Amino acid sequence: MTIDELKAKAHSLPLKPGVYLMMDRTGAVIYVGKAKALRNRVSQYFYDLASHGPKTRAMVSRIDHFDVIVVDTELEALVLECAQIKLYQPKYNILLKDDKGYPYIRVDVKSDYPRFSLVKSTAEDGAKYFGPYGSRGNTYQIIDAISRALKLPTCSRQFPRDIGKDRPCLNHHMGQCVGWCQGGKLDQAAYQAVIGQAIRLLEGKYDQVLQELEDEMVQAAEELRFERAAELRDRSRAISLLGSHQKVAAALRAETDVLGFYMGTAKSCFAVLHYAGGGLVAKDMELFETPVEATSEELLGAVIPQYYLARGSFPKQILLPLELEETDELAELLSNRAGRRVQLLTPRRGAKAELIQLANRNASEEAERQTSREERQNKTLALLGRLMGLDGPPERLESYDISNTGASDIVASMVVFQHGKPLKRDYRRFSVRGLEHPDDYASMEQVLTRRFRRYLEQDEKFNRLPDALLIDGGVTHANVAVRVLGELNLNVPVFGMVKDDRHRTRALVTPTGQEIGIQQYPTVFALIGQIQEETHRFAITYHHEKHSKSGVRSQLDGIPGVGEVRKKALLKAFRSVKAIKAATLTELEAAVPKNAAQAVYQRFHETETEKSGEDVS
Repeated sequence: MTIDELKAKAHSLPLKPGVYLMMDRTGAVIYVGKAKALRNRVSQYFYDLASHGPKTRAMVSRIDHFDVIVVDTELEALVLECAQIKLYQPKYNILLKDDKGYPYIRVDVKSDYPRFSLVKSTAEDGAKYFGPYGSRGNTYQIIDAISRALKLPTCSRQFPRDIGKDRPCLNHHMGQCVGWCQGGKLDQAAYQAVIGQAIRLLEGKYDQVLQELEDEMVQAAEELRFERAAELRDRSRAISLLGSHQKVAAALRAETDVLGFYMGTAKSCFAVLHYAGGGLVAKDMELFETPVEATSEELLGAVIPQYYLARGSFPKQILLPLELEETDELAELLSNRAGRRVQLLTPRRGAKAELIQLANRNASEEAERQTSREERQNKTLALLGRLMGLDGPPERLESYDISNTGASDIVASMVVFQHGKPLKRDYRRFSVRGLEHPDDYASMEQVLTRRFRRYLEQDEKFNRLPDALLIDGGVTHANVAVRVLGELNLNVPVFGMVKDDRHRTRALVTPTGQEIGIQQYPTVFALIGQIQEETHRFAITYHHEKHSKSGVRSQLDGIPGVGEVRKKALLKAFRSVKAIKAATLTELEAAVPKNAAQAVYQRFHETETEKSGEDVS
């Protein structure tokens, strides 16, 4: 991503606490930080780069993209930041070598001399598998640490084929291997015993292994085998040091997974928060296009088995955000694959329900951040088209409203939305003529007749038909539009916009009186509300403008020698009728000819003297 793209993504983050992970172009995490408000903190990295210190500038220059985990409190952000730093060991926090993926450690227990290997997935081959772990680099470190602690071979020699064939390698002389290649007392049984300890370490049974070593060390000391006792003591110390590192890595094998789900207008997101040892240790996201017809329950029920069966790692407990009909079947499937019980729960209240809310928020933030405005609008229009019964999304919508304050100055507005956005160049305004009293229905009939006749006359300002017509009002208003279109032999779907007690559009209504509820569809509800408000605003604005102009005309009209040109000249010179009234005869003569200036001056000053009761004859 470019700096501008990073800025845009950072600006889209929520003003909530959380942890952010900066990544380079390979996907490696190079920095982990916490924030009280993610948007503010992350944005700082990409603005005013010259003000950063050398280390920060170097780090920012390597950022290709970033990820965030939203939490509830600053304390949670602090705890999570520590966990993520230990887990990923980022370059700009501490030295890191990281690879993407979910590798496993494999031990072929059927072999006479089992070795550790790193694999991408598990298989039903009788071997033992441990993981998945966070990265290949981290997994290799675990294998190396256990091998060193237990002095297991890491060389390329194969046993038993190469036993006794050559001198011990450098690892033996460096004290990192006891020299299994030499044979003797280091036989297969001894090797199998040490491998058993290694397996228990990978299972997290440190206390058990340490107790075994303690017992063996005491026995060796009692038998005066002090060299052996010292060797066991060193091994015990190495395992104790290994424990803290291994527990961090093993935490990715979560005890509890908390699932969050968000079905957006255009994109949906499946979030998995992995918990182990009482803390959040990792987050996964699966983003995909929202199917138009699917429900949240259907999508979640399809995603869960795909995610877990592909990953091959199963927690003891999975917390679901929704009740699923197939919960029992899913639990049985996952339990069979895991070889133990996997419990699926849908908590309604308490701490577990709060974790679900956290996962849902992460899913929602990710889906909305990754959804473009165009994608959201397209999905909204597709849904609106289905609700209206159209063959496809309504590309062009026209909306009409009437505004008046009596029989004079009745106006109408025509507002156009193209692809879900206002198309202001196609807005039109109408002055209603010939009505002696306010009549919304007659006004609407006149306006629509004029509009669509001009379409038939191929007027370039009205040369397109809408995909649907929206009329501000109910069934009767919609039927006025249907009658006009019928008389002109035009076929355009018509819908009234029905308002609630607070003057907000609550539904659409067909000319036959069938209401189409839109409140349960937030994006459609927002779009129709926006169209209704814009149509009303445009009508009111025009009405106010026309009413103001009519007030001006009523005071300047009828003055001898003052026509439209001289009215404009006076308003241009004095800005308002009030200023014209206050002007002297000399000032008026500077703007218009003397006879016209005299007439204007006489009109306003005669009026004022008459009001004051003075004799002007």
